[in-house]
Amino acid sequence: MTDNNRIGVYPGTFDPATKGHLHLIRRASKLVDHLVVGVADNPGKKPLFNLEERLEMVRTDIENMYEKHCEIEVRSFDNLLIHFARDANAACIFRGLRAVSDFDYEFQMTGMNARLDPEIETVFLMAADRWQFVSSSFVKEIFSLGGDISEVVTPAVEERLKAKLGK
Repeated sequence: MTDNNRIGVYPGTFDPATKGHLHLIRRASKLVDHLVVGVADNPGKKPLFNLEERLEMVRTDIENMYEKHCEIEVRSFDNLLIHFARDANAACIFRGLRAVSDFDYEFQMTGMNARLDPEIETVFLMAADRWQFVSSSFVKEIFSLGGDISEVVTPAVEERLKAKLGK
């Protein structure tokens, strides 16, 4: 990768990835030359899927995306997001916002990240209307209670949920 390439990072737990995540990945890929999707190894969130499963699901979903505007790489991280972004030589971190409640948390994180490395910008992407109320937590809860999640996750993710939860 040369210095002329603008690199961005889109981090998340992706437990599991939703079509809302994929929509933001596609939009972020329009703004950089190389996008690194960082799958956080965050045991504190008690993910349903282990890190390798989440990496595999995100990679599969990205491989099957109908539209990509740059090279997209998926890798895990277990350190501070700003350190991960710095290690990736990223110029920016993309964060998705669904609601005002997301903004409060993201605003604080952005301020702290700017103190840790003022050279890395945070870029907020508003979720599209159809994805504003979609979250991985809701997907898992709806699925576990027998609800239909086919509109908000890819078939590959739905199959993984069926295998994991025995539905």
